[in-house]
Amino acid sequence: MSEPVSTMSARLAGRVILISGAASDIGAAIVRRCLREGARLVCADLGTQALEALARGLGESAVAVRCDVTEPDSARLAVEAAHEAFGKLDGYVHNAAAPSRDGSVVELNLADWRSEMDVTLTGAFLMSKFAVPLMAQTGGGSIVLIASQLGHVATARSVAYCSAKAGLIHLARLMAVDHASQHIRVNSLSPGAVRTARLLRRWDSLDAANAALAGDYLTGRIGLPDEIAASAAYLLSDDASFVTGTDLLVDGGYAAR
Repeated sequence: MSEPVSTMSARLAGRVILISGAASDIGAAIVRRCLREGARLVCADLGTQALEALARGLGESAVAVRCDVTEPDSARLAVEAAHEAFGKLDGYVHNAAAPSRDGSVVELNLADWRSEMDVTLTGAFLMSKFAVPLMAQTGGGSIVLIASQLGHVATARSVAYCSAKAGLIHLARLMAVDHASQHIRVNSLSPGAVRTARLLRRWDSLDAANAALAGDYLTGRIGLPDEIAASAAYLLSDDASFVTGTDLLVDGGYAAR
């Protein structure tokens, strides 16, 4: 299936947006979408090679920074990079993700549980801790936490992933309440299965992934990174000015069954 075609606007023109997990798949799609809509970007990622490859194609409207979202100093420096490069921060997208390990509470080891929680949930906490004050200085902004349809439902042997994503959804609600007076909107975005390298590693091929998963979706297929990016751009923009404290399911109808 071809990627969706849409008419680009400049609805993010003048906005400065920080994106973690920016170097591949959904994160890279969000980078491309935000650039096409006129934003200036700080692209943060832990993977050095992927980040360097991304940086080569960014141009003057974006900078790339290495960031470990689990480390307070690294998170702070990534946020400060936005101020140093562009003088402000209008949006943050938390797309950083850890390699997930399958297992029940009996099977999963503590290190894998902590890795999932540290990157997904604590990482969102730390990045937001530094991003919120900078956004507030210039009148507010929008934070988007990339969660998952599996933050809404349970799937076997995914105790760490499902728990972390569910926590992320509720963290967005809590932050929306705490920071509404600073004109900061906070939402989560929950994709269904999306054509990413992580998905293909799990299923070995796109055909295998579609055969295993497509029947669970009312659309009859899995999603595309650009479809998730379009939803992220919406939440970052003034088109979503009355949207805060909610979760946007972009799941091809998975949760409707």
